[in-house]
Amino acid sequence: MEWDPVQYAAFADERARPGRDLIARIPPIRAGRIYDLGCGRGDLAATLAARWPDADVTGIDNSAAMLADARDRFDGLTWVEADVRTWSAEAPADLIYSNACLHWLPDHAGLFRRLMDQLAPGGVLAVQMPRNFAEPSHALLRALSGAARWRDRVTMLQDPVAPGPEYWRWLRPQARQIDIWETQYLHVLSGEDPVLNWVRGSALRPVLDTLTPAEVPEFEADYAEALRSAYPAEQSGQTLMPFRRLFIVAVKDGS
Repeated sequence: MEWDPVQYAAFADERARPGRDLIARIPPIRAGRIYDLGCGRGDLAATLAARWPDADVTGIDNSAAMLADARDRFDGLTWVEADVRTWSAEAPADLIYSNACLHWLPDHAGLFRRLMDQLAPGGVLAVQMPRNFAEPSHALLRALSGAARWRDRVTMLQDPVAPGPEYWRWLRPQARQIDIWETQYLHVLSGEDPVLNWVRGSALRPVLDTLTPAEVPEFEADYAEALRSAYPAEQSGQTLMPFRRLFIVAVKDGS
């Protein structure tokens, strides 16, 4: 799956806000080595570098297009193309940060244990993941993908994100402090079919990757019609889209 930096940037501020909120909840640390997993266009990696100016900040992403955009926009940071599923830190990290990336990966019990293993004692794992799978944006996408017209053509959307207590149980053996919470943001969107435009930069991408170019307009038209009913425009012309996200900040045990 290849990401489109231009499409993703269409809602850059809304997508970055949870990442900034996560950074604000990271406890004080002496950070020498920071990794941003799924760094995308690099905005939040740059924010991390501004908060910890003496740290070596490395952005990790599997999208060459996103990383090329990051290199063009930000100096003084390291950008590495790698798969987060198999990535490992060159040396123990003081902070592993990930905003809206790990929900694409399976086996979170094993994944979060492996990420904690990459931390130095007292290091922090800070993660934000969408937990919006039950909302109409995702439920309608699953329903359409499973319809007779598409079920043999489309890869069904999967949701590996567990409830918060599960992450607490997985992290507890390695962590001395765990902070887990959920926030529902109310995004106020403008333009024609704004919810469709939002998911074009995220949840819709792996679905469209399984279709031929000739099939994409038909699928999108059916999906857009369903989204308009689920997210009707307000009298102002704007569209409201609630979006729930899960936040995790875990401090590794040790001194």
